[in-house]
Amino acid sequence: MIWNRDSRSITTLIIVGAIAAAPSQSSLPLPTPVDGAIKLVGRMMVARAAATATTIAGNRVLIVGGMREGGDALGEYEVFDATTNRVVASGEIDESRSGHSATRLTDGRVLILGGYNGSYLKSAAIFDPRTSRFAPAGSMNVGRSGHTATLLRDGTVLITGGVGDGWSFLASAEVYDPRTGRFTPVKSMSVARESHTATLLSDGRVLITGGHRDRCENIVVYSSTEIYDPAARQFSAGPMLTQPRHKHEAAGLADGRVLVIGGSDPRDRTRFTSAEVFDPAANRWIAVSRMRIARYKLRDTALRLRDGRVLIAGSGRFAELFDPRTSSFTAVEGDIGQDYSFASAVLLDDGRALVLGGYDNSMRNSDGIWRFTE
Repeated sequence: MIWNRDSRSITTLIIVGAIAAAPSQSSLPLPTPVDGAIKLVGRMMVARAAATATTIAGNRVLIVGGMREGGDALGEYEVFDATTNRVVASGEIDESRSGHSATRLTDGRVLILGGYNGSYLKSAAIFDPRTSRFAPAGSMNVGRSGHTATLLRDGTVLITGGVGDGWSFLASAEVYDPRTGRFTPVKSMSVARESHTATLLSDGRVLITGGHRDRCENIVVYSSTEIYDPAARQFSAGPMLTQPRHKHEAAGLADGRVLVIGGSDPRDRTRFTSAEVFDPAANRWIAVSRMRIARYKLRDTALRLRDGRVLIAGSGRFAELFDPRTSSFTAVEGDIGQDYSFASAVLLDDGRALVLGGYDNSMRNSDGIWRFTE
């Protein structure tokens, strides 16, 4: 999860598809419900934004770090039991972290990487659900915030990009092997990227989309993509997005394609309703129908459900569903109440989905936990 709340860090255009100026979502009419509902089911102990949420054994969710109101990184974690809708454990993590990543490993443990707490962190920690404790897991080669961490087929984790010391934007990448505890550099991406996405493809490669480098008047938002090949341990150029995007979201579809949604222009004055789908077989992007709400700052809040549809619940008062069979979006019943940026979302082992936290347009954090049910 990445953020640029005060631009410190965490985290030539032909437009195809729809772009919409961000409306005040508090003034939006409640959309007509069509399928499923989202409702408040619990509260976190700490209101937070830019946290990570990861499913662990027992239909529980590990919630780690994030930022307080005012932007300081949090050093607390909590475990939410989705069966009882209560927080069942809490404590201190190894270091306060915001803009970090959390990856569920193949053995059920959770790898926490990097982040920002006044410094760009190299450190890693692993949470063991059996003991409910964190243990040190070594250090990355580069301190990073706003990076991506993707579990590969062989159980290793690919880490890409982000921001490092001196607000340096990173093109570098490395791979963590939980069997050895080592971080190994691999060949860098073609450009430095923050606010990008990384999606595992069905053939084991990883699709990197969009993002940006630099800030303010020097910012560059990308339409470029790259594909990482684990066998070659390097990146190659992918096809261009239909428009430049950063602070967007991506989700792998059951048929092997990849959905990309939302994002914003370089100055965040315009949020996007547009969406597009990557077809690996044709190696191209195709614009699809637009979302019902313009969204940005929503990475890690699009979840593929068991029936193949994608729930989109970040950066909006209302959730919606993308159906890959019709390439269309439909509304979900229920009002989250605010347009929460940098919320977190997680798919439970039983197929339900939770959305939690984020900050509203007044920079107030939420402690709410909402559940989507079909």
